[in-house]
Amino acid sequence: MNSYGTLFRISTFGESHGPAIGVIIDGCPAGLQIDEPFIQAELDRRKPGQSKITTQRKEADTFKILSGVFEGKSTGTPIALVIENQDQRSKDYSHIQNTYRPSHADFTYDAKYGIRDYRGGGRSSARETAARVAAGAIAKLLLKTIGVEIHAYVSQVGDLKAPPYTQLDLAKTEDTIVRCPDAITAEKMIALIDQVRLYRDTIGGVVTAVIKNTPVGLGEPVFDKLHAELGKAMLSINAVKGFEYGSGFEGVTLRGSQHNDEFYNEAGKIKTRTNHSGGVQGGISNGADIYFNVAFKPVATIMQDQTTVDKDGNDAVVEGKGRHDPCVVPRAVPIVESMAALVLADFYLRAKTSRL
Repeated sequence: MNSYGTLFRISTFGESHGPAIGVIIDGCPAGLQIDEPFIQAELDRRKPGQSKITTQRKEADTFKILSGVFEGKSTGTPIALVIENQDQRSKDYSHIQNTYRPSHADFTYDAKYGIRDYRGGGRSSARETAARVAAGAIAKLLLKTIGVEIHAYVSQVGDLKAPPYTQLDLAKTEDTIVRCPDAITAEKMIALIDQVRLYRDTIGGVVTAVIKNTPVGLGEPVFDKLHAELGKAMLSINAVKGFEYGSGFEGVTLRGSQHNDEFYNEAGKIKTRTNHSGGVQGGISNGADIYFNVAFKPVATIMQDQTTVDKDGNDAVVEGKGRHDPCVVPRAVPIVESMAALVLADFYLRAKTSRL
């Protein structure tokens, strides 16, 4: 599937080394002010070549709106955006035309389709996520009209962990190239990533997201639970290996008497004294902060030779070539935010049909 969403629905297209990538957004309500500089700023946060700890591929990621916007506002018809690819080096991938890179989608794509675009991985490349960020920026603009804020940041690289989000100033996330709002931890993370890069290796990490001011009542009670859709959205991002929300796996160490979020009334507004639920109860938002962690594996392409097999099953060696991130999490921050925005925008529109 290349589409996601129910009412606010997106379809992405294009390959890493094709002429362009893009997205069609269907279901955006008419009359939304489309802030193009904001969309570009979001794409700039994801684009390659932005620092020494990211891939050095150079892409401006400048977008064009082809339809669905008139005089700066959405018209209610499908919005089409396209982003041209400018810095492909397809020759960097000629050596894997007939071999499978370890932990990539090469083998599974070939087995499924009987053909694969080996130039940068084609549709399996994280280049596709630029289209999601463009669509997510429009979803953010929609959510902004109701006061919803989405903040993601790098909370872990390797075994280096930042303090909990409640102890951080999330406004400082963009202050460092690793996008960790804790300056001391960020400095250590940058040094670790740089060290790993010099060793021609890669390392994984965690992106934490916090969603504030979510209306009560978003999400469906059974299969389309809010946290389930957030999990699906995050697990659809390249290199993601895990998702947890609220207390997550640490919650199993607590007793029910410790874990339950007790309600209280504050000036006519029902709140919870704690938030182990992560802002979601029964699959539906309760108005508290929604927070979750997304685990990213070490980037599969390493600048070292690795043993593998070719498409005929013969032993082979694949060389480490090309321009790749030593750690994907700094550039993954806007992707996580965008996918969260797409989920919430969709549920916000769906909630309007819940009752008279």
